[in-house]
Formats: sequence, structure tokens, C-alpha cells
Amino acid sequence: MRDVAAAAGVSLSTVSRVVNGIEVQSELGRRVREALLRLDYRPDQPSPEAPRDAGAIGLVCDDIADPFFAALQRGIEDVAYDRGSLAFAASSDTAPGREREVVSGLAARGIKGLIVAPAATDERHLRREREAGLALVFVDRPPRWLEVDAVLSDNAGGTRAAVAHLAVSGHRRIAFLGDREWLFTATERLRGYREGVAAVGAVADKRLARLGLANREAARETALELLYSPEPPTALLASTRPTTLGALDAVRAAASSNGAGRVAVIGFDDVALAGAVGIPVVAQDPRAMGHAAARLLFARLEGREGRPGRLVIPTRLLAPPSRVGSAV
Repeated sequence: MRDVAAAAGVSLSTVSRVVNGIEVQSELGRRVREALLRLDYRPDQPSPEAPRDAGAIGLVCDDIADPFFAALQRGIEDVAYDRGSLAFAASSDTAPGREREVVSGLAARGIKGLIVAPAATDERHLRREREAGLALVFVDRPPRWLEVDAVLSDNAGGTRAAVAHLAVSGHRRIAFLGDREWLFTATERLRGYREGVAAVGAVADKRLARLGLANREAARETALELLYSPEPPTALLASTRPTTLGALDAVRAAASSNGAGRVAVIGFDDVALAGAVGIPVVAQDPRAMGHAAARLLFARLEGREGRPGRLVIPTRLLAPPSRVGSAV
């Protein structure tokens, strides 16, 4: 560290703060990071019994291969890099048991703070790690039992906007395809759908709102059931990437068998899909969510006190030009 301090023209304590992920003046931090790279500085690896490493944070989420969580992790890395810190990620597969194992493993390896998309409605197993000094921020889903900061998307606002968008072209029977009911995002998107239906005077038929669709095939089967019903919907509002894909599968299958007329589809979250097949989507901003969550986490690590809060990141409706919903 002394060589790095001399090369950067700063004090040894400044180098230590940068290496440990503590924010310093931007110019000083830049000089230290450049010197670290130039001298190929490598801190000593701690033994398992060593004190908690102050230079790393982590993300635990459903699946780091999911495009949403991959972008979220990139946002976290952006902020961590600016503070000279590392950001690790691990997948829970939305399984509470695996989440517990992953969190314990990361904590044992010296993670100083953790951003968590909780895998269940009961996150009290994290209390032990928090009491041991691990800083926590929740993302995508709020805490139910712990008082910690959370960063969320405007899920309800997104589906309200989607319903209003479909109503512009006269749709009044709009079906909703939702995820598992215990998920906060699923219930919030359902709430927005119902509020949107009421606001535009569309048909408020409970049979049009379906939850529990965890994968593409389940969404396809449910959408086909709706499309072949005596009073089929004229539009499908799919609230996740798998339900969007399932809805498109169903609409194409029904159309090829002359079982349904042209049906509008609007999706949630898959911007790439919108460009590929020309359907509107409600787009989240996971990178901005990652930025916000990491900043909150570092603020807590740097001593910020006060009651935890919730930060809601806006969603946007992205629609192909001159089209209201996609008639597939």
C-alpha cells in the first residue's frame, strides 16, 4: 500500500479507504485506482478466520442469467467499481433453502453488504447475518419482517399504463396473465391491472385475471383457455417474460386453427422481445435499480442512520410506432 500511496501522491489512509470501498474525493479516488492498476496491487487473501473483508458486496437473486437480474448486477458493479469495491452475485433459484446457504456462504467469505431479491415471503433468516454486521438492502421485493432499505419498480404503474394503452384502440375485454401469487411483483402488477380496468371502464371480469403462471407453458395453456372461451378477451396483458412468450404462443396457435380473431398482446419487461416481434412492453430499469440499491448499501456501510425507506424506480411503456398492442 505504501508504494501505491507514493505513486498516487496520497496518504496511506486514503489508499486504505479506497481499497476497503469507502468513498473518498473523486479525484483522489481516481488517482489511487490508477496507481493500483499500474502497480498490479493485490491485497492479501484473508483466511477463513480473518475479519470480514470490507472490500466486497454481493447480490443474491433468483437467477443471475435472467436478463433483468444481469442488468441489475451490472448497475451494482458500476457503483461498486467507483468505490474500489467488488460485487459478487449468486442465484437462489427462488428457493428459500438455497438462499440461506448462499447468504451464509457469502457472509463467511467476507462480504460486507448484501443486496437481496428475497426468495420467499419470510426473510427472517437474514436477521442473524444482519446482527453480525452484514448491511442489507432489498431489491425488486420489499422486506416483510426486517426493517431494511428497499428499491422497487413501479409495477402497478406499469400495468395501469398498459391497460390505458390498450383501451386507446377500443379494447374492453383485457386478460391478465400473472406470476405466482406470493410474489410481491405479481400482486402489484395485478393491482395496477385492476385499477387500470376500472379507470378506463373496461370489463371487470374476475375470470380474465389469472395468477400462478410460473412458466411459458402454463401461460400458453391458460391463454388458450381464455381465447377459446365463450367470451374471449381481445387483448392479453402478460406480466412477465415467460407469460409474454406463452401468450404469443397461444395467440399464434389459436389464429392458425381459426379459433380466435386477431388478439393484441402487450408484455412486461422484455425490451428485446418488443423489438423482435413488434409488441409493446412495460420496461423496467434494472440497471438504475442496481445503481440505487448499491448507493443505499454503501451509504449504510459508511454510517448513514435513520429509518429504512423504499425507493420506487419508474417504468416506461415502449410501443412500436403507430401500433396499440400487437395483433398477432
